[in-house]
Amino acid sequence: MQKHSAAEQSVPIASPTMTSRVSAPGRGRGRFTRGVAMLLLAATLGGCGSFNPFKKDDVAPDEPADRLYNEGLYLLNEKKDSREAAKKFEEVDRQHPYSEWARKSLIMSAYAYYSSGEYDDCVASAQRYITLHPGSPDAAYAQFLIGASYFDEIPDITRDQARTEKALNALQEVIRKYPTSEYANNAKQKIEVATDQLAGKEMQIGRYYLRKKEYTGAINRFKVVVTKYQTTREVEEALERLTEAYMALGITSEAQTAAAVLGHNFPDSEWYHHAYALVKTGGVEPSENKGSWISKAFANFKKSIMG
Repeated sequence: MQKHSAAEQSVPIASPTMTSRVSAPGRGRGRFTRGVAMLLLAATLGGCGSFNPFKKDDVAPDEPADRLYNEGLYLLNEKKDSREAAKKFEEVDRQHPYSEWARKSLIMSAYAYYSSGEYDDCVASAQRYITLHPGSPDAAYAQFLIGASYFDEIPDITRDQARTEKALNALQEVIRKYPTSEYANNAKQKIEVATDQLAGKEMQIGRYYLRKKEYTGAINRFKVVVTKYQTTREVEEALERLTEAYMALGITSEAQTAAAVLGHNFPDSEWYHHAYALVKTGGVEPSENKGSWISKAFANFKKSIMG
């Protein structure tokens, strides 16, 4: 803080405005003058450290984009501080928007957020990258990060599977839009896990209905597995459970079809042995009805594989 001499501190008091307001002579005038002097002195001293209406606010100058970017890399790789690294990368975009450094920093911020487990921020950054740079070589990676973020948050099978659905959709976009990218194989592996999870959820609910003898509700759940998730490990049990439910309802032809399709596609499965024994208790053999929705579902699936 700059020091002022007694003469400098008294300058405001001697201004024409102030002297015109002081008109009564004598002792009262002296007290008034001294009081005003103390108030102005306090205001002047306080202004040295805080408020100064004649001075513009200090604004931090922009840092070079490459310096900010490299600081982000240092925090990410050397300090293992993904969260702070993401902030550095975002600062590049803030200070140098629409630059090549901003483009690189945006995808790096998405990765840094993913590394720190801040999945919502990762998804937001990656989606923004795809919106701004859809034709960039890194767009495939941004899409993969979205799917991976949702995938890492897949909950226990007993809970709502909305995140699993989002993971599946985002990862399928990687395959659809970027089939030759280096992330396609990893996306396919994650898709298999996510699909198994969704099929498992349907099976869990179907078993519950079956135990409650709510056979129509159970059939509807097992039907989802058979029609949508035929590549999962759950499909064998789903066909056996369909055999159980249809036999319980007395719809023997559908039970026979479920058992026959199960035996045709998974002849060594333990679930087929259960289904076979079950239809035998009704005095019939497994027999496929080509008009059944079960038979049609598998026929359509084979056609889709063969192209």
